[in-house]
Amino acid sequence: MTTNMIALVTGANRGIGLATARQLGARGMTVLLGARDAERGRAAERELRDGGVDARHVPLDVTDAESVARAAKLVEDGYGRLDVLVNNAGIALADGDRGLPSETTVDTLRRLYETNVFGVVAVTNALLPLLRRAPAARIVNVSSEVGSIALMTNPQGAFFALTSVPYPSSKAALNMLTAMYAKELRDTPIKVNAANPGYCATDLNGHSGFRTAEQGAEVSVHLATLPADGPTGLLWGHQMDAGGGYGVLPW
Repeated sequence: MTTNMIALVTGANRGIGLATARQLGARGMTVLLGARDAERGRAAERELRDGGVDARHVPLDVTDAESVARAAKLVEDGYGRLDVLVNNAGIALADGDRGLPSETTVDTLRRLYETNVFGVVAVTNALLPLLRRAPAARIVNVSSEVGSIALMTNPQGAFFALTSVPYPSSKAALNMLTAMYAKELRDTPIKVNAANPGYCATDLNGHSGFRTAEQGAEVSVHLATLPADGPTGLLWGHQMDAGGGYGVLPW
């Protein structure tokens, strides 16, 4: 068994997930790269290893129960515990030309929730026994400011014009998951927080964001490395409505 910290990042073969893995690895952690595409996962592993990171691809489709179980067993057999879990894997879809609620289909909602919500529950529950074995584990759920009901309904805010249901509602659900896991684990050393990376240029949005994946990853890395007196049960990260910078965002 290894003695350095072990981190698992889902959706780690590109974008914010890959940048998060790189930054955690730069801090000396062994980084397990959860990726459902084996070729891309192995390519990410090679890229990080070439940069000096102790990285290993872990086959993981968060929507597949057997894949999740196999990944958990791999972590248990290879390392015996898990210090950091970053639930980063996510997808974005919308229906219609304007993404109106009345244009939303149940099929699209199901597809998003399978990854963005149900997948987080499946992975977290499968790995929680290993997280409990760590001295002070950290769980980071990569969310979004568009999952904040307060921000989305503020007439003076930057997000008031947005009406799409699938992605924002999935992140609102993820925020609630974060709060509930934090409540369950409040008497343990484990901290659970949601990260808002901000509007980053990634494949998720056709690279239309104004922040880099590396900047977005800084949020997850901060929450993954909180000290013992750090917070739990918060949505924290980039504050576009507050003029930039980092801080706590409203649910």
